[in-house]
Amino acid sequence: MRGRLLVACLCLAGMVVSLQQTLVIPLLPELPRLLDTTVAGASWLVTATLLTGAVSTPVLTRLADMVGKRRIVVVCLAAVAASGLLGALAPSLPGAVAARAIAGLGVPLVPISVAIFREELPDGRLPGRVALLSSTLAVGTGAGLPLAGVMAEVLDWRAAFWISGAAALVMIFAVLRLVPPGKGRAPGRFDLPGAVLLAAALVALLLPLTQGGTWGWTSRPVIALAAGAVLAAVLWIMLELRVRHPLVDIRTSVRPAVLSANTASLLIGFSMFMNMLLTSQLLQLPARDGAGLGMDPLRAGFWMTPIALAFGLLAPVSSPVTRRFGAHTTLAAGALLMSVAYVGRAFLSHGLWQIIAASIVVTIGSAFTYAALPVAVMRAVPPWQTSSANGLNNLLRSMGTCVSSAVMAAVSASAAVRTAGGMTPRPHAFTALFLLGAFAAFAAFLVTLPLLRRPGLHPPVVEPHAGYACRS
Repeated sequence: MRGRLLVACLCLAGMVVSLQQTLVIPLLPELPRLLDTTVAGASWLVTATLLTGAVSTPVLTRLADMVGKRRIVVVCLAAVAASGLLGALAPSLPGAVAARAIAGLGVPLVPISVAIFREELPDGRLPGRVALLSSTLAVGTGAGLPLAGVMAEVLDWRAAFWISGAAALVMIFAVLRLVPPGKGRAPGRFDLPGAVLLAAALVALLLPLTQGGTWGWTSRPVIALAAGAVLAAVLWIMLELRVRHPLVDIRTSVRPAVLSANTASLLIGFSMFMNMLLTSQLLQLPARDGAGLGMDPLRAGFWMTPIALAFGLLAPVSSPVTRRFGAHTTLAAGALLMSVAYVGRAFLSHGLWQIIAASIVVTIGSAFTYAALPVAVMRAVPPWQTSSANGLNNLLRSMGTCVSSAVMAAVSASAAVRTAGGMTPRPHAFTALFLLGAFAAFAAFLVTLPLLRRPGLHPPVVEPHAGYACRS
């Protein structure tokens, strides 16, 4: 019974955090007016969460392994609660951006929850519980689209911040009551230089990806930041290979099983997010231009909800496959299904039922891959690296979504025509993007393929650390 309460608690906490990913998206068209800013200024409410989420994931997951996972889960939820309060009271754009930046600190809760499952649950139940966590994340992300729109229509646009902040406060008390303190700590000191270098590399990389369309892809800031990202990444890798207790264990990360899962995560993140972006665009683009169905954001959000529900229902179904055939088989099967479904989407996107049905099929494949990725990582790393290893995998998946958004913006802009509703992408742009999604998913299938005949992958044999036996 206690195990079930633990799973329910962390799944609900994950849902509260995942709501932050889409909470402001339905409000973006109105935010320039509400906050007296520009469209570019309003976009920072999304960018800020993305940046802090990416930077905090490797930092907080490493700290979770070192100082105790429950403590960092509480920190993540406290950040979401503070974000809700600040966002609800923010009178202008800077305050709202700061609130959304703080919300990004909640993102590491998910990989840390996976590590708690590994510590507290029997091994046989792990795939099912991880799949359940993945499904609640998808439901939370999908629910954020219509929920924010409904609250803005019925109550006030700030109600979304109030409710998310209150939910996070409730979950803090639940976590303190139901989540055990933890079974051990990773040894060593925190790698502060590594954290600073990695943060610099991530910010320098993500800023051009998220703002390149506004600044210009060949502008000096974009080129300078891209070069800085490469330099910082090289220096960071050199540092991580030299320090005794690195922020991210590079040597473990390049083991075939871990490298395969991380590469697949980057590609799956690209393909999965492309599915959401394209479906939302097709639902909302003006119908008179032949590409879309002309829905308003609220109605489009409701039609996106079945896609999130499909993810929620299908992710737990993957656990018997993982138990029977292994996580890499589940991952490969899901990636292959995504690729095939994307090819179908290139030819079946001419009506509402085709758009939704094809998107759901891609989502089913995504559900299998998302449920399998954390299990694949855990099977290949020692226990004291579970949080940080899953944090890196989660970070790469987020990077994939950023690249997906940037690629879609670039392709759509290159194939756009001026219409009565503004600049609208031509239909062949969507075909090209569907095929890109198929290519990314098939590449994820290929990188997983060599490991299908090695179901007995185990963490590397290492000398146990005495510090791991301590209670946290």
